[in-house]
Amino acid sequence: MKVLLGLSGGVDSAVAAYILKKQGHEVVCAFMRNWDAFANNDILGNPTIQNDICPQEQDYLDAKAVADKLGLELLRVDFIEEYWNDVFTTFLDEYKRGRTPNPDILCNKYIKFDAFYRYAKKLGFTWIATGHYARVAHEQEGSVLLRGKDDNKDQTYFLCQIPKDALAHTLFPIGDLEKTQVRRIADEITLPVAKKKDSTGICFIGERNFRAFLQNYLPSKDGVIIDIHTLKQVGTHIGVLYYTIGQRKGLGIGGNMGPWFVVGKDVEKNILYVANQDDQKWLYSDRCLVTGVNWLEAARPDGDFACTAKFRYRQKDHPVTIRFLDEDRIMVYYPQKVASVTCGQEAVFYLDEVCLGGGVIDDVYLEEESLNEKIKRYAKQ
Repeated sequence: MKVLLGLSGGVDSAVAAYILKKQGHEVVCAFMRNWDAFANNDILGNPTIQNDICPQEQDYLDAKAVADKLGLELLRVDFIEEYWNDVFTTFLDEYKRGRTPNPDILCNKYIKFDAFYRYAKKLGFTWIATGHYARVAHEQEGSVLLRGKDDNKDQTYFLCQIPKDALAHTLFPIGDLEKTQVRRIADEITLPVAKKKDSTGICFIGERNFRAFLQNYLPSKDGVIIDIHTLKQVGTHIGVLYYTIGQRKGLGIGGNMGPWFVVGKDVEKNILYVANQDDQKWLYSDRCLVTGVNWLEAARPDGDFACTAKFRYRQKDHPVTIRFLDEDRIMVYYPQKVASVTCGQEAVFYLDEVCLGGGVIDDVYLEEESLNEKIKRYAKQ
């Protein structure tokens, strides 16, 4: 098969390239450049802004070394405009609303499995491949997204918005491997990136002081922190946009009443509501509305459907019942109650090993009332 592999300069995609070649596929690699720090005013919070070689250029050099080692052609393609328009603008818009988006999911949806997929088709490739820890079963009824074998590294959460057409033409060569096996293969065949650290931080942007990074694009605005129990001020903040539900670190609240948790935000009034360890009830909800649902299965279930859900990456699966309200909206019920279900994050649904799809958490409820509205109503008493 003719395959275009996204080669990032990391060990996972490098081993994926090796496996595809070993399997006899006609493999070409492509390095994606999606971020320009200087053009995008990425100054504050960027620890590498003064480096002689930026991390992305080093990643390209590492990808080139891997391609040369394996005897594969390496293309270089820029999706900087697409990333800004489709991923980063959406990311900022969500933060302006006081929500907490997931840039990795947006990146997969719009760049790796849309822009890159279309680029591959234009060049005449039948398949694309990446180094994700996930599996896909290509069946007559359609392609099924499956959890990766390595439970600790499974990345299906980030792949829940992959378009169906792209999934039907995607390979995940390392999905049946554990991370230790990937490292061992890289070491055995002496890949140049065998010892390279895994990348962290924002997809295609890298590690940042996140609060400082956001200040490049969203101006800070000082406000008060209110204890939801006493309704008294317990501190100040630099803008509610910079905090997420359930956050404990970085609140700057003194005294011996902690730890403190963020439980709510009033974006219009710029008020941050917190509760201490003895008042965690404000973190719990029993259902949520999920919008923009990408359902990967061939047919949507009618009526109530029992499955499991993750409300953030690395979170355990929670038993839920879902009900489609229309084509792309789902009401998710979890009467056992779950803490810190956060607007803007993704709810991803599973049935055993199968990733069914996911969507954005639009609102969170407790006892039929929006939890954030409940908090604001309580604060007015």
